[in-house]
Amino acid sequence: MSDDHDRADDRAEDEPLLGEPGDAAQKDEKGIQYNFVLGTAVVAQAGIWVLTAIVWAAVFNADVILFSAHPLLNSAGILLITQAILVLQPTHTPKQKAQGTNIHATLNGLGLASLIAGLVIIEYNKIDHGGTHFESPHAIFGLTTYILFVIQAIVGITQYYFPAVYGGIDNAKAIWKYHRASGYLILVMSLATICAATYTGFNAKLGIQLWSVVVASVLVLIGVGARIKKQKFGLK
Repeated sequence: MSDDHDRADDRAEDEPLLGEPGDAAQKDEKGIQYNFVLGTAVVAQAGIWVLTAIVWAAVFNADVILFSAHPLLNSAGILLITQAILVLQPTHTPKQKAQGTNIHATLNGLGLASLIAGLVIIEYNKIDHGGTHFESPHAIFGLTTYILFVIQAIVGITQYYFPAVYGGIDNAKAIWKYHRASGYLILVMSLATICAATYTGFNAKLGIQLWSVVVASVLVLIGVGARIKKQKFGLK
C-alpha cells in the first residue's frame, strides 16, 4: 500500500497543467536534450524561433546600423532564456535536476549577457544622439525587465550554488518556488516588451507587425505554460 501511495505521489508531481502525469517529465532512458522538444515544448519552440526570425529578418531587410544590434541581441537573449526554461522544466530526479540546473544557468547566463549587450547598445545610441531615455512604454517595460532579469539571475545563482547566503540548503530550497514563479512572470514581461517595440519609431523602418509578435508570443506562453507543474509551487 505504501509503495502504491508513493507511486501515486510521484505521478502527481509529474502532472503538467495540460496533459497526463509524465507527459512533461524527462524519461530516465532519454538524454536531457529531448527536454527541449518534450510535450508542448514544440509549441514553445515554434513560437520563439518564429519570433526571433521575424525580428532578425526585419532588421537585415532594412539598413543595418549600430542600433540594429539592439533588437538582434535582445531577441537572441530571449531565445536563450526560453531554452533555459524548457530544458529544466521536465527534470524530476536529483541527477536530472543537477544537470538541468547547470545547463539552465549556462543558457540564462548567455541570454542575460546578450540582453545586457543590447541595453548597452541602446544607451550608447541615446547618449550619442542626445535622445530621451525610458519614456516610451517599450523603454519602461524594457528597463523594468532588465532589472528583474538581473535580480532573478543573482537569486538563482546564489540559492543553488551558494545556499549558505540564505542560511543553508533548506532555506534556499524554500524560495525555489518563488524563483520559478518570478521566472515565468519575467518571460511574460519580456514578450510584452517585444510587443511594445512594434510601436517605436525604429520599427517604422522595420515594419514588424504587432499581430505577428503577439501570435508568436502566445505560442511560447502556451508551450511553456502547459508544462508547468503546480506541485512545484506547493499546490495540489
